[in-house]
Amino acid sequence: MDIFKLAALAVTAALCALVIRKQVPELAVVLALTAGCLLLGQTVEAFSAVRGLADRLSRAGQLSSEVWTPVWKTVGIGIVTRLSAAVCRDAGEGSVAAFLETAGAVLALLCALPLMEAVLETLGALL
Repeated sequence: MDIFKLAALAVTAALCALVIRKQVPELAVVLALTAGCLLLGQTVEAFSAVRGLADRLSRAGQLSSEVWTPVWKTVGIGIVTRLSAAVCRDAGEGSVAAFLETAGAVLALLCALPLMEAVLETLGALL
């Protein structure tokens, strides 16, 4: 699916949610969540292609999976945090979204620690 179809779906859902929000705000949030799930579902194939390329590059560069695991986890945390915060804001809970974003940043740093340790060990071995 190309970006124009995804954009059309997103704009249509946003306009519908805007109209519905005046009457039933809860239904507008559900509509936004449903549209978001449909959009993400359409990107699974693209993510698989990116993951496949990263795996091939990893094998070609003889990198262990220990290097890539923190990267994928950090990306996942970032995506989930951003989407969840947007839903919170859409529901009128901006402060909850801010706390969620802070928690996501801390958890992303925590997931990246093994990668930072591996870099330090590599630098230590070179010196």
